[in-house]
Amino acid sequence: MARTVDERISALKARRRGEDRVGLMAQDSAAMAKYVEKIWQQEAWETKATTKPNTRYVLGAMQEVDADYTRISTETALRVAKQLGNRIEQFTLEFHLQGSVPLNVHIRGVSDVDLLTLISSQFLSYAPGGLRAASGSYYPTTLTSLQQLKDLRAQEEPALERAFPAATVDKEGSKAIKISGGSLPRSVDVVPSHWYDSADYQRSGALHDRGVIILDKKNNVTMTNYPFKHIKEVSDRDLVAMGSLKKAIRLIKNIKADADQDIALPSFDLAAIMFHADMAALRIGHSYELAILAETQRHLDDLYHRPDYAKLLLVPDGTRVIFDSPAKWSALLTLSCEVDRLLEAVANENSIGLPANNHGDRRQLVKSVRF
Repeated sequence: MARTVDERISALKARRRGEDRVGLMAQDSAAMAKYVEKIWQQEAWETKATTKPNTRYVLGAMQEVDADYTRISTETALRVAKQLGNRIEQFTLEFHLQGSVPLNVHIRGVSDVDLLTLISSQFLSYAPGGLRAASGSYYPTTLTSLQQLKDLRAQEEPALERAFPAATVDKEGSKAIKISGGSLPRSVDVVPSHWYDSADYQRSGALHDRGVIILDKKNNVTMTNYPFKHIKEVSDRDLVAMGSLKKAIRLIKNIKADADQDIALPSFDLAAIMFHADMAALRIGHSYELAILAETQRHLDDLYHRPDYAKLLLVPDGTRVIFDSPAKWSALLTLSCEVDRLLEAVANENSIGLPANNHGDRRQLVKSVRF
């Protein structure tokens, strides 16, 4: 049975307040105190469009998670990092967050955190054609990325168990060790990794140009990612959109979470999809927030009806196309249909007289409504 809009609003509230994962906070008194303090407080979006539930859902789905919840997520990752830094003897480590939390597009109050544990100075990989490589700044070695990361993971798994004996350490993940429970109010995905100095990084020295190599334990291979480039590219474009790009990303992430059908698009790809929307159209959302829904619907519909164009679009870090599997292309249609229905419902709630009868009319209608 399809979820009602009231059920979706309830699920949205639960995600944002951490009610869906309150057990994770149970043994952390500070986190629980903050939860109890906030659970009875209404957020600003809850007081808007009180007779228009679909509109209220959209307004809430776009907002960033309360800063206190995000702070606890970051602090939890730093606690884990400190313990690993003190306990890993073979390697000197440095730590960075990646993913939705540092990008501020996470949709859960109690959100998992991705913690990169990077071999700091003893080992890295580099592009041989880069400026620093050409100048002899690196020292070649017979050591391999695969073995170094296997060794690091082999040390981190027992170190986490010793540091947090009451927590659960899940070692089955191919790319991350998940630690949760005990005194930790958030789950932390610990990702053994080391630096990759790309040719761009050797030229610029900028963090966003530096790659990260991680271990795929199950397939016994390594992978190269550019998590900081993803964060920078999306954040820079969000500035152009005056904050509306990140709102659009949160919107479709919440729509995915509440959809009646599975939508096989990870958070990374949802951000990538909206990265290619019309920033001028999204910018209208700075004053008229429902314009973000209008542009999201237009953009998804346009992508699905222009497959030759859509299937060439790259993720923000430029490493691959977004729709690199038939399952993802099929998921785009499911997501687009969900947003179509939501736009229709919101337009109907805000129309005067007869409702708009096509997507173009509905987009124009909702873009003129201010809350």
